[in-house]
Amino acid sequence: MSEQYNPRPEHRFTFGLWTVGNPGADAFGEAVRPDLSPADLVYLLGDVGAYGVNFHDNDLIPIDATPAERNAILKSFKKALDDTGLVVPMATTNLFAHPVFKDGAFTSNDAKVRAYALQKTLNAIDLGVELGADVYVFWGGREGIETDAAKNPVDAIKRFREALNFLSEYVLDRGYHLRFALEAKPNEPRGDLYLPTTGAYLGFIETLDHPEMVGVNPEIAHEHMAGLNFLHAVAQSWEAGKLFHIDLNDQNYARFDQDWRFGAQNLKQAFFLVKFLEDVGYTGSRHFDAHAYRTEDYDGVKDFARGCMRTYLILKEKGEQFNKDPEIQALLAEINADDGSMDPFKGPYTPEKAAALRAHSFNRDALGARGLGYERLDQLTNELLLGVR
Repeated sequence: MSEQYNPRPEHRFTFGLWTVGNPGADAFGEAVRPDLSPADLVYLLGDVGAYGVNFHDNDLIPIDATPAERNAILKSFKKALDDTGLVVPMATTNLFAHPVFKDGAFTSNDAKVRAYALQKTLNAIDLGVELGADVYVFWGGREGIETDAAKNPVDAIKRFREALNFLSEYVLDRGYHLRFALEAKPNEPRGDLYLPTTGAYLGFIETLDHPEMVGVNPEIAHEHMAGLNFLHAVAQSWEAGKLFHIDLNDQNYARFDQDWRFGAQNLKQAFFLVKFLEDVGYTGSRHFDAHAYRTEDYDGVKDFARGCMRTYLILKEKGEQFNKDPEIQALLAEINADDGSMDPFKGPYTPEKAAALRAHSFNRDALGARGLGYERLDQLTNELLLGVR
């Protein structure tokens, strides 16, 4: 393998304990790989050159662990971090696995469940901060319904807002340097999930008491499940100053949540995503929320992890090539050419500008007849990705 695509710390590639530690069980089959300890998974990630490791609270500390067991796990985990140099940039809470959350956590109809979800999250936030996390992700995997008869969606949104406001105040009160990132998904494991897209979350964030603390964590597979263009969700998040974290994987459109290796399915979409992140100077983690195929042993899991990172770096190089390709850049300059004739109409509204615009005569037939060259541009992109440019 070419060493130029080997990961380095500055690339900020991270994986979750739940990703490389996934034993390959699914709804139709048992586990195919043995469970590894959190410390062992850190060493695995150190072997493949990752920068960091992220976790749900119960990925690290089992929900029923005794204080002595918790201390022993933390000791070995911290030692593995020290030995490998890996860091913990992000943490999150598992509010979906235990039966107590079968009707949601923050949106549950049961006030006791909602209070327990807050308690669990407060403890998990403390754990994440203790290990160095500066981003805290919320994925509402059970925050939804199978039948709308069961729950008032307005009440559900209000409950979710109340929980995030409470947790924001807790972070401020404790003096933590922590930002929240909300992760959308349209469905699965519930029939329908509230706030199903990144755009929905961007609107919701502005209703919170501390919107400056809260951003989004878009995931490729989740937006693709809804048939959406992931790049557009990321671009909107970035433009709004809300791209606090990102989950990279791959997904066949309109399927169940597949969480494939980054670039395994949609290379062109992956290319434009990487190019965007690098062009705008995104400095957050490149987190791979994906799983190795069920066919693999742990050597195959390492192949999976290396593949995610190598594909990103290869596509980063392709993006640099795109930006330097004379024919592509000349075509883009032609497509975006501006003769300056519309300059008087640009910028903020004024009555005079509006009057001049209304009086201007446009040759719409000539404008409509112009070919834009997008076919050629797309083919040049294909040829670049296929390695013939």
